[in-house]
Amino acid sequence: MGKYCLRPLTRRHFSTNPSSGSELTAEFTNLCSKGHLKQAFDRFSSHIWSEPSLFSHLLQSCISENSLSLGKQLHSLIITSGCSSDKFISNHLLNLYSKCGQLDTAITLFGVMPRKNIMSCNILINGHFRSGDWVTARKMFDEMPERNVATWNAMVAGLIQFEFNEEGLGLFSRMHELGFLPDEFALGSVLRGCAGLRALVAGRQVHGYVRKCGFEFNLVVVSSLAHMYMKCRSLGEGERLIRAMPSQNVVAWNTLIAGRAQNGYPEEVLDQYNMMKLAGFRPDKITFVSVISSCSELATLGQGQQIHTEVIKAGASLIVSVISSLISMYSRCGCLEDSLKVFLECENGDVVCWSSMIAAYGFHGRGVEAIDLFNQMEQEKLEANDVTFLSLLYACSHCGLKEKGIEFFDLMVEKYGVKPRLEHYSCMVDLLGRYGSVEEAEALIRSMPVKADVIIWKTLLSACKIHKKTEMARRISEEVFRLDPRDPVPYVLLSNIHASDKRWDDVSDVRKAMRDRKLKKEPGISWLEVKNQIHQFCMGDKSHPKSVEIASYLRELTSEMKKRGYVPDIDSVLHDMDVEDKEYSLVHHSEKLAIAFALLYTPVGTPIRVIKNLRVCSDCHVAIKYISEISNREIIVRDSSRFHHFKNGRCSCGDYW
Repeated sequence: MGKYCLRPLTRRHFSTNPSSGSELTAEFTNLCSKGHLKQAFDRFSSHIWSEPSLFSHLLQSCISENSLSLGKQLHSLIITSGCSSDKFISNHLLNLYSKCGQLDTAITLFGVMPRKNIMSCNILINGHFRSGDWVTARKMFDEMPERNVATWNAMVAGLIQFEFNEEGLGLFSRMHELGFLPDEFALGSVLRGCAGLRALVAGRQVHGYVRKCGFEFNLVVVSSLAHMYMKCRSLGEGERLIRAMPSQNVVAWNTLIAGRAQNGYPEEVLDQYNMMKLAGFRPDKITFVSVISSCSELATLGQGQQIHTEVIKAGASLIVSVISSLISMYSRCGCLEDSLKVFLECENGDVVCWSSMIAAYGFHGRGVEAIDLFNQMEQEKLEANDVTFLSLLYACSHCGLKEKGIEFFDLMVEKYGVKPRLEHYSCMVDLLGRYGSVEEAEALIRSMPVKADVIIWKTLLSACKIHKKTEMARRISEEVFRLDPRDPVPYVLLSNIHASDKRWDDVSDVRKAMRDRKLKKEPGISWLEVKNQIHQFCMGDKSHPKSVEIASYLRELTSEMKKRGYVPDIDSVLHDMDVEDKEYSLVHHSEKLAIAFALLYTPVGTPIRVIKNLRVCSDCHVAIKYISEISNREIIVRDSSRFHHFKNGRCSCGDYW
């Protein structure tokens, strides 16, 4: 909107005919609603003089147009006109300054207002929440002698926005006891609070309240209800609510898609996305974030690229949340350069974008680049958050940068005032453990101020396996068994540690304990995308249509590898198998099957991208280095921990993984 000045108000004679006045007011408000402020002011200045309440429409239009300069000019004219003491006009001025980012001005104005009412306080409460100051908002709420339903709605919504879900639900309960009826937005906030707490019982109680209040067909409320059920792992109940709605909109489709994504059904997310488009609805930024994240999960590069094209066509390529999702998607599909390209094309990236790119570098073992990017981020005066530091610690962990990692952990706490979460401590344990400082890692777990979970102990147990700390592994495994006796992972790790130490009796004991508890090792699965189709492989898998050709090619490949010095690592394979069976078992690991298929059925010279659900074993890691050299192909493997880029007989991890 162009800059211009409003001329001073002058008195003119206007007809006192009521119908004439109402027609003028209607025309004036219509111009304001369309953002034509100058035209509205110039044509109806005398009418505004006779009806000062009309200033409210001009001020509201300034908010819609985000025109603070015009709002200030109107404020001057309001003072000149003598109606600045009017509560109605003053509240609109408060609203203008609050919503246009001038909270200090709004507070000053509030302090000098001769007449205040509940609405005045409500506007400031919302303003404090908008600026991130929930403490002052709560203080103001507590000090109000009288409140209305809008006050309660604002407070409940604000607290839940800042993830004070329990406090928000408590206020909602008090609001109900006092007889205040929440609006659709407050109910939506309460249901988000239930979703955040995974409080299914409370969510069902709110659902009953929704029925009593007659909101069961309100699109906003029903979408929030469905979201709550889906976040609480009751996907079916949430979907039934959406499908029972008499009409659906983009919000309803987004709820369905996000629900599938949150419950671990990425393939179904893509199906729902296609159905949404067939139903005639245009995806928005929320849709794109869910769908792109599912492509990340599946590592379906072709589909991700196609959706990126749709993002550009929809005009959503400049939206920061979508950009961050694209950075992560390309990274998790093994295309780090494409992640960087998306990042560099983003002119107004926020801390989320920068953190996503730092995470991408870390995931690909490029710790030095991750640190350089963080230094640039500081130079740009962007405030790093807990996610930024989590990404940095991860990057340091996977590159053996122990001292740097410790330095960043201290920086996070001392300079940025970020309180470490359990995830930060898990990264530090991983960093220390991988480096070989397993005793230091254990000491950190036992001294940290948060309660240890299964994951952090399993992280340390994995480090014991890497560094062959058998006795320590026994002790740490007991911590894991205590917290989750049904988890097969610690049994497998402990068994592998004993096997590498050739303690076969201990291996048998661990395997017997697994059988007694009816626990099974998670099977290794690898997959890759070829011509927009996913091909999946399991160890020793013969179900693939090309399994005969794959097995034959692997025999040839293994023979060539041995000629170049490859020796199968049979020591860690079950001791009750003969050497030939052990070699056969190693050759037919899922990642080797996937790579052999790709070598046979993808164009020569193109990169091969394989995803595995478990950590790549040491034998496969060595073998793939040989395969990359023999085939002269870049082979990119994403395992449960990180990316490995194999090229010319080397791996990007430098054998540190």
